[in-house]
Amino acid sequence: MKGPPGPRGRGTGSNPANRFEGRSLEADPSHLEELANRHPDGFRLATEVIEDHCRTVLNPIRSPDLPFRWTFNPYRGCEHGCIYCYARADYERLGHSAGLDFESRIFAKIAAPTVLRRELRSPKWQGDIVSVSGATDAWQPVERNLGITRRSLEVFAEARQAISIVTKSRLILRDIDLLRDLADHGAVTVAVSLTSLDKTLTRDLEPRGSAPTERLQVIRELTQAGVPVQVFVAPVIPGLNDEEIPAILEAAAKAGARGASWMLLRLPGAVEGLFREWLERHRPARATKILHALADTRGGRLNDDRFGRRFRGEGVRAQFTAHLFEIHARRLGLDKPLPKPNTKAFRPPRGQDASGGIQEELFF
Repeated sequence: MKGPPGPRGRGTGSNPANRFEGRSLEADPSHLEELANRHPDGFRLATEVIEDHCRTVLNPIRSPDLPFRWTFNPYRGCEHGCIYCYARADYERLGHSAGLDFESRIFAKIAAPTVLRRELRSPKWQGDIVSVSGATDAWQPVERNLGITRRSLEVFAEARQAISIVTKSRLILRDIDLLRDLADHGAVTVAVSLTSLDKTLTRDLEPRGSAPTERLQVIRELTQAGVPVQVFVAPVIPGLNDEEIPAILEAAAKAGARGASWMLLRLPGAVEGLFREWLERHRPARATKILHALADTRGGRLNDDRFGRRFRGEGVRAQFTAHLFEIHARRLGLDKPLPKPNTKAFRPPRGQDASGGIQEELFF
């Protein structure tokens, strides 16, 4: 039983109980049946934007698996609605569900550019590399109207702040002028997330993300602008898209990518249940095979949060995936890491007066 269709253009049709809450809600079956009858093709669910009154936007990260110490996320939640997103689990800490809430109730850090300017001007800030979009996509659909990322990127560019970006959105091309400015100082790299070349699978997995052809266009145009770009094959889902690795790398290389990386599917917290529901709805005939294949890479489990294993897995199947990736990346010249963003060009941005205007510095 697939149950009634969920909202159109959304990754999930459910809102599972928050593990940090003492209560849970269960849908009335008769109400679900009524929804299915009234909306046989699914219904629309508008996105709600909530202002996030942030005090800081540069957040420290201490993980031996990651090559950076700081992240910048102008939003919390992500309208792309990727069913597999590990950040869904953290959304529960805000008192919301990892399901529909994550992709339809977006917290926007309206003051992020101002707060960022202040933090980059702090004497304590040394210009360390900042990862942009670690827990959200900074160029998700709501950014088109809000422009928080654009205004923040202006601050990064003014400061020549070293940043490392991950995105799956064509909207990043809107900001190619600022990325070019950062690239002139060697202060930016971009990883374009590409899960599949199959537009149907991509639409099911990442309903509001850009199409595969558009992501390849992002690689092509950023490369032509002098911005170092790599393809990020993530997540690799055993039994679903792992066979596409050679084709994805081939397409990315032709588009101009200079490097490649990958990450195995992670299913922390409520994400496991959401992914199971997704399989039953979109790939019911292959659901059992895919779950067994994933368990083969996780020591018999569906998730493993241990450092050193959470991104690559373990066992014969995980080793085969790594070997397959390495062989084709080497063949295509994508086996070299991108140069790290240059931190030596950093300079504090100009100050801001009480009215919000930019103060000119006497000595700069």
